[in-house]
Amino acid sequence: MQAVRVGVVGLGTVGQGVLRLLKNNADEISRRVGQPVVVTDAVARDASRQRDCDLSGVTLWSDALSLAREADVDIVVELIGGLGVARDVVLAAVARGKPVVTANKALIAEAGNEIFEAARQNNAVVAFEAAVAGGIPIIKAIREGLAGNVIHAVAGIINGTCNYILTQMTEKGETFADALAVAQKLGYAEADPTFDIEGVDAAHKLAILASIAFGIPLSFPQISIEGISSVSPADIKIAQVFGYRVKLLGIAKRHDNGIELRVHPTLVPDDALLAKVDGVLNAVVVQGNAVGQVGFYGRGAGGDATASAVVADILDLARALTADPRHVVPALAFQPDAVRPLPVLPVRDAASAFYLRLTVADEAGVLSQITAILAAHDISVEAILQREPRGGDDASVALITSVIPQHRFEAALDEMQKLPFVRAGAARFRVEKFD
Repeated sequence: MQAVRVGVVGLGTVGQGVLRLLKNNADEISRRVGQPVVVTDAVARDASRQRDCDLSGVTLWSDALSLAREADVDIVVELIGGLGVARDVVLAAVARGKPVVTANKALIAEAGNEIFEAARQNNAVVAFEAAVAGGIPIIKAIREGLAGNVIHAVAGIINGTCNYILTQMTEKGETFADALAVAQKLGYAEADPTFDIEGVDAAHKLAILASIAFGIPLSFPQISIEGISSVSPADIKIAQVFGYRVKLLGIAKRHDNGIELRVHPTLVPDDALLAKVDGVLNAVVVQGNAVGQVGFYGRGAGGDATASAVVADILDLARALTADPRHVVPALAFQPDAVRPLPVLPVRDAASAFYLRLTVADEAGVLSQITAILAAHDISVEAILQREPRGGDDASVALITSVIPQHRFEAALDEMQKLPFVRAGAARFRVEKFD
């Protein structure tokens, strides 16, 4: 029985995990696919380096593009990350008509429209389950399992680094800087954590989820992004008093006049699924018109979890090698000529409840003036907390508003910040209840 030959570009943690899985589970995989699936070629810049996988029988290449252009393989797997060489490798492979598997969320989010068009012109397929939420099969769930639904919304914890930091701040009272330092020490955060903590990584993943949920082109540049560096232990504690947890969420919502695409710290009710997901774990909730709300939870990163998703894509492509590409599930869930842009609504028009914390002087009438401004902007208050000063310090006022457009909230906040007793440095975050 002829084996399906796989070329792996990148033998890092995930690449080694892929080789181990394909070897350790070879019998089960062969039963599922109907033929063996083996790695015959791989890229290794340093062939002498010791690796945690069996490379016997694998031809090692020193150049990624050479493998993509020349290797006698049936499937190419790109696991080097980034946008430069990775993009060239994927485009070179699809130019030969080779199906490709990638775990590269930045590549799909920022160059996916170009890549999928090139794949279509060459009757090739690009699979990317591992690009979002690691081992959670969320791409397949939305693209295939929920294909009979009109998807109204997708929201999720899709960056494990930020979720770990916020969990540490919540459970141990650590500052953001201290929690980040622990995450770096444990390997959950990079030496330069900017992409994670500023929300860019989550936005890459949200662009992919929104595209397959709504049938739109990948729209990463249009996502409103806010990271977690502004979250303080004080806000986390007050949120708990109100009955909420603070999470970094990626949120995509469909409306009659367009869609919302936003990533930001969010207050989530204690009893919601997303509030209960801690540490480096990920979770995604999807709202469909037939199925209602469904949730997916699990390991969003790590070598074996991500390798699991990569291997699942390899097996799907192995089964489809003899199929007409027109009969394969489209990369972005909808037929290519049916993928249509929708207006991305300005974030200032996106409606939600808002959390606000103000530092104020300890004076009479402070609360009445603040609530008067809110009333003038037709904003009602769902919860309010006033903390008295200690030892002559300023006091604080925290509140949660009703659901309002952001521009109305900002107009009221601008007026409040002009009051003589309001200090600089107001904290404000969105509140999502997932009703």
